[in-house]
Amino acid sequence: MTVAVFWDIDGTLLWTGRAGIIAWERAVEEILGARVDLSDLRTGGLTDYEIAGSLVGALAPGRSALLRPLVEAYERHLPQCLPLRQGSVLPGVLEILSALEQQGNVLSLLLTGNTRAGAAAKLSHYGLARYFREGAFAEEGVARVGIARAAMDMARARVGATGIEQAYVIGDTPHDVNCGRAVGARTVAVASGAVPYEELARHEPWVLLPRLPGWAEFAALIGLRG
Repeated sequence: MTVAVFWDIDGTLLWTGRAGIIAWERAVEEILGARVDLSDLRTGGLTDYEIAGSLVGALAPGRSALLRPLVEAYERHLPQCLPLRQGSVLPGVLEILSALEQQGNVLSLLLTGNTRAGAAAKLSHYGLARYFREGAFAEEGVARVGIARAAMDMARARVGATGIEQAYVIGDTPHDVNCGRAVGARTVAVASGAVPYEELARHEPWVLLPRLPGWAEFAALIGLRG
């Protein structure tokens, strides 16, 4: 039997210093023809397509055909914007991912509101791409729960007849908690992103942590030997 661990990216694995906001501002100027300051835009837990939808709705109402071009422009600008802010891999992440890589019965997959290209840019910039070969990503018209279901289907297809013993969703927002619950996974919420510990607690995750622990504690949490 296999343990499946589904990972959110922003606020869970890494912090970009909000470099993505710069990419969105450049994409808006390119596609919507508007210079905007998006420094106060709240993006935590939203998919890239939901972010784009809110921007199109506010700046170009009725022009839904611009949604996909806006996302594609964001994806083009993101790799050049990431070095403009001081981000980092969050504490505990490298230790845990490196140890999980050595476990024969653990499947680590992405479950993220980033598009595939956006996720690849962030993981590559911060040196985490090697740990993730597969995942479920934001797609047009697909809500966060739909992404979670795609991730679960992918995991089941990957392990086949051996089956999944237990699934865990690791994330830093109520959206991660809710989508994990929707697919029958245990939700591990970490208050390492923009959402305060107290707010996460109100959504009653399976486990709530101030941040990711060391490998031994994490291994015990998901039923592995540290």
